[in-house]
Amino acid sequence: MLSKKFRNTLLYSCIAAIFAAVGYWNISPERFLDKPVTPVDESAIDYYAINAHSVQYLPDGKLQYDLVSDKVEHLKATEVTLLTNPDLNVFRGTEFPWHVQSLRGEVNPDGTQVELIDDVRITRFDEKNRKTLITSTRMTVFPQQQYAQTEQDVRIDGAGGVSTGKGMKAYLKESRIHLLSNVRGQYEAR
Repeated sequence: MLSKKFRNTLLYSCIAAIFAAVGYWNISPERFLDKPVTPVDESAIDYYAINAHSVQYLPDGKLQYDLVSDKVEHLKATEVTLLTNPDLNVFRGTEFPWHVQSLRGEVNPDGTQVELIDDVRITRFDEKNRKTLITSTRMTVFPQQQYAQTEQDVRIDGAGGVSTGKGMKAYLKESRIHLLSNVRGQYEAR
């Protein structure tokens, strides 16, 4: 019979050989190569809607805003929502809304900021049916704060005249507009 020492050595050698074989087959040269990082498509759309309509109410039940858009696309990577021909009425709980329109728009992930792009028009009629029209090429609207701003050229038609300037802050709730620089005005004499 084989000696006890020889049997133990043989047994441990077999176990070591099995571990070595398993390790050899599990280790392949491909594991040591850098795996290519798959690029994230920033323009990948995870859902969209055609002729979308969204309505939001104030806590007291009055209408806050009403948004209609020809097309709404949600970008998966950035959580930004793209709007085509957005048409927004900001009611502020009153019956005389600010009517906001543009060719394109982008809504940030939490919905607190809307970037209006190209041919931006903000219109409002007051209780005496007087029209105020604000036009610009780009504007940021904060619907919750009822506030709009831009650093682009702005034109305001209304109140018997025309005002132009570069940059604007509009407090829609108070119907107050501040032009920031290069302000020019032309008014009708009464």
